[in-house]
Amino acid sequence: MKVDYIALSVPVFFILIGIELAYNFYKKLNYYRLNDSISNLSQGIGQQLTGIFMKTALFFGYKYIFEHWRFFEMPKTIWVWIILFICVDFFYYWFHRMSHQVNALWAAHIVHHQSEEYNLTVALRQSWFQGWFSWVFYLPLAFAGFDPIMFLTLSSFNTLYQFWIHTRAIKSMGIFEYVLNTPSHHRVHHGSNPKYIDKNHAGTLIIWDRFFGTFQKEEEEVYYGITKPLASWNPLWANLHYWDDLVKTARQSPKISDKIKVFLKPPGWFPQHLGGFQNAPEIDIETYKKYNPEYQSKLTAYVLVQFLLALTAGSVILFSYTKLDTLSLVSGAVFTLCTLTTCGALLEQKQWLVKFEYFRLALGFLLILILKFPIGYQVIFAGIQLISVIWFFNLQKANPISDED
Repeated sequence: MKVDYIALSVPVFFILIGIELAYNFYKKLNYYRLNDSISNLSQGIGQQLTGIFMKTALFFGYKYIFEHWRFFEMPKTIWVWIILFICVDFFYYWFHRMSHQVNALWAAHIVHHQSEEYNLTVALRQSWFQGWFSWVFYLPLAFAGFDPIMFLTLSSFNTLYQFWIHTRAIKSMGIFEYVLNTPSHHRVHHGSNPKYIDKNHAGTLIIWDRFFGTFQKEEEEVYYGITKPLASWNPLWANLHYWDDLVKTARQSPKISDKIKVFLKPPGWFPQHLGGFQNAPEIDIETYKKYNPEYQSKLTAYVLVQFLLALTAGSVILFSYTKLDTLSLVSGAVFTLCTLTTCGALLEQKQWLVKFEYFRLALGFLLILILKFPIGYQVIFAGIQLISVIWFFNLQKANPISDED
């Protein structure tokens, strides 16, 4: 039976985030910022929603190769499970490494590295489009005859393992640092310091990085994020901004070969007429500043309520999408993504947000009319929407949003 272990683990994720958050407040560590955390979680919700529309097709792609083109048929013994675990981790390493060395792949994977903080919410900051290509790296396992359900299970647990290593609360794990991917190793991977870039691509086992020469020990302080900061809380733009950069670079390149290379070369590569390869700059400690735009404090409660609404809607869709018709599924997903976009725009004081928010609220009322939900849910949702309209109108009347840009 196909089980979505990642979806089932979501409640555990939030419990662990709560524990780390409490530890953060107790120790006064400043590991969390509201705007950054909401942005991270928004990416996670969006990734799960967009994944609904592709995960079945991609799973059946692996399954089709296994059923029709496999060279062997592996038995379901404990030793095969162990071998498959090692193989999944090995191919994850190469998928992850290539995602840092090919611009077209980095354009998707970059989302996971955009946060300038490092906490458990960063683990949930995932690309909405990475799943379209990541599965291709594992196809040798289908040809080798590893059962699809076994592969899906171990691939899920490989992903689940990586959740807990996104923390600064654990410094070193002693002897385990030689074999396992640990918080210390993964902090290096998220660093924008030149010496840390493109290091420690491991999933579960750090042995691949040690063997293939991409290992780097955590030494000086890690500065998190990407070399050219995203500077936005907009979840949609976070997934598209690097594609925008690549397309602009390609358009400035008269040679067809250079246009193609823009997408196939490593990040930092530019044609000679645009200056050639650009190395990552050193961190200037004196001028370093995290993206943290000011916003009206009165908006905080409204943002939290709307985010919780998106989280609830996303969770309902995630756990019941097999029972929903296409219209309900698509409409619910679009409304949820619009709500997450609203949260990001509010935290940036974006002026276009005012018209967008009234559109989103109107869309919510439209959903009540066209979707066949039980009357009780319709009444509750309609009440929340009505309160949101009145609340947002009063907020705007008292303190109109002005674009900081």
